[in-house]
Amino acid sequence: MAEPVNGDKTLHQIADAFKDLANTVSDSQTSEVEVAPFSRACSLISPLFGSLGIAFKFAEMDYVAKVNDLAEASKSIQTLNSLIDRDVQANSVRSSGSRTRNLLRVKRGLDMVRVLFEQMIVTEGNSLKDPASKAYEQALAPYHGWAIRKAVSAGMYVLPTKEQLLKKLNEDEASAKVQMQIYASASEALIKYIDKLFVSRNLGTDW
Repeated sequence: MAEPVNGDKTLHQIADAFKDLANTVSDSQTSEVEVAPFSRACSLISPLFGSLGIAFKFAEMDYVAKVNDLAEASKSIQTLNSLIDRDVQANSVRSSGSRTRNLLRVKRGLDMVRVLFEQMIVTEGNSLKDPASKAYEQALAPYHGWAIRKAVSAGMYVLPTKEQLLKKLNEDEASAKVQMQIYASASEALIKYIDKLFVSRNLGTDW
C-alpha cells in the first residue's frame, strides 16, 4: 500500500485524504463513497500504527491486512454500498474474511486514531500513555480477548513520547494539532456514514 515518501508530511496527507472523503459524504444524501479512494486514504494511516510501537503491533497487522483486502476489492467493486450488498446477497457478511467484516474492522482502526488525535490535542505533557489508552479502550478493547488486551496494556509502557512520534511523522506540534483536528472531524463524518450503511441493512456494528 502507498506509504508517504520520506520527507512528506504524513499527517497532512491523512488530513487531506479524509477531508476529501468527508466532503463526498456531506455533499448530498445520495452520495456514495468509492472503495478505491477509501482504501487509499486508510493506507495512509498504516505507518501511524507502526510508529506507536509494540502496544499496537496486533492492531497494525490486522488493520494493514484488512486495508489491503479492501484495496484488492476496489479493482472489481466501486462503492462501499456495493461491497456490503455483495456479502448480503451471498449471506457471508459475518464470515471470516468477508469484505464487510473487514470494512468494520478498518472503521474501528480509523475510530481509534480519531480518539487518539482528539486526546493528544487536549492532553498536556509529552506522554502518549493516557491518549493511547483511552483510544484503545474506546475503539478496540471491547472487541479483543483478554490476551490481546493484556499485551496492549503492557505495551503502553513503551510507547514513544509525543515528541518522538511527531518527529517520526516529520511534524511540529502546532501544525500537527491542526492536521489532527481536520482528521478527527472528517473521520467522524465518515465513520457515521459507514455505521449508517450497516444499520440500514440491519447488520449492526457490535460484532
